[in-house]
Amino acid sequence: MNILSDIRYWFASLLRVWVREFRLVFGDAGVILFFFALPLIYPVVYTLIYNPEVIRDLPVAVVDHSRTAESRHLARMIDATDALEVYQYCPDIPAARRLSNEKKVFGIVEIPSDYARKIGRGEQAQITYYADVSLLLRYRSALGALTDIQIELGNQIRGQKVESAGLVLQSMDGVPVNSESVFIGDPTQGFASFIIPGIIVLILQQSMILGITMIAGGVSERRRRNRGYDPLAIEAPASAALIGKTLCYLVCYIPMTLYVLHLVPLMFSLPHVGNVWQYLVFIMPMLIATAMLGQCLGVFVTEREASMLVVVFTSVVFLFLSGLTWPRYAMSPFWTLVGDFIPATWGVEGFIRLSCNGASLADEATPYKMLWMLSAIYFVVAWVLRRVSFGRHRVKTLRPGSKN
Repeated sequence: MNILSDIRYWFASLLRVWVREFRLVFGDAGVILFFFALPLIYPVVYTLIYNPEVIRDLPVAVVDHSRTAESRHLARMIDATDALEVYQYCPDIPAARRLSNEKKVFGIVEIPSDYARKIGRGEQAQITYYADVSLLLRYRSALGALTDIQIELGNQIRGQKVESAGLVLQSMDGVPVNSESVFIGDPTQGFASFIIPGIIVLILQQSMILGITMIAGGVSERRRRNRGYDPLAIEAPASAALIGKTLCYLVCYIPMTLYVLHLVPLMFSLPHVGNVWQYLVFIMPMLIATAMLGQCLGVFVTEREASMLVVVFTSVVFLFLSGLTWPRYAMSPFWTLVGDFIPATWGVEGFIRLSCNGASLADEATPYKMLWMLSAIYFVVAWVLRRVSFGRHRVKTLRPGSKN
């Protein structure tokens, strides 16, 4: 009977903690802001910033020292691309730089005086491009367009030489092997399609940690006001308290997860070829691991405002360690190991493959198992920290039927 009584008490405590946590969440404007408003607004704002994804008609200045039919043909090819637009022909580099300083152009193409002569001799001509790298997206767009022009112009010159020799190329256009690039997961080659699927997973993690640590900061403040006693606390086993809180956070985040991971990509036509149920099942252990990690961090938060410092300090670190801005295989073993203990690292890796590349849940078995492993690890750590912390701050509510 004692075992059954303990089981009933455990589940009753879990239910009381679950209900109490809902009251704390919906009774705190700051937590509501971070749990609901932040995931609702941030993905939209981030995606709008990077839309349109591909830069078109980037204005450039052309400095033509050659002034020949060949150099004019090159300038027309530059102007005909989708990425570049010849804004103005300049007599010299200083005039072009003035346009660049005024932000009327974002690049300068300089054609040397010996351009046509070298092409006529069969020598390699050198074209100089001065790039404005204040925005790398502009530089990448211009570099890609100029590379395509270089290849196409080379094919044209090669074909003319073959024809002048009295030979005929059939169905080759001067190219022995034709190549085509297929960008898996990012067919538009847009920056939003590349980074937003990972950013939205990080937003889920950071917003949850922010809300949980803010709740923990409120607990610490109530204890200080009441001499170590929290009037809103509930006497419960550590495991029941942790699981009860986690269930509350999951209920709050299930609709937010569906919105962030499914509706936002649909709204902005981001790569979205995976099965919605598969990546929702995949992301569940990441939410659990994040909830447990937040409760671990919450033990060290003594003020509500300190939760902001936690997120500000960790956001950039988590972004880099996720592999979005720098590949994980190029990191040192130490930073790779640190990244392995961040739930969003595995969440970003698995979600991008599931949603953008069409992988199945079985293909992402390793990240999925790692997320469950992190959930177990952070549960144990949170359990130990809670036992130590609550040993110093005993709740004055006794179990029904217990003796003083």
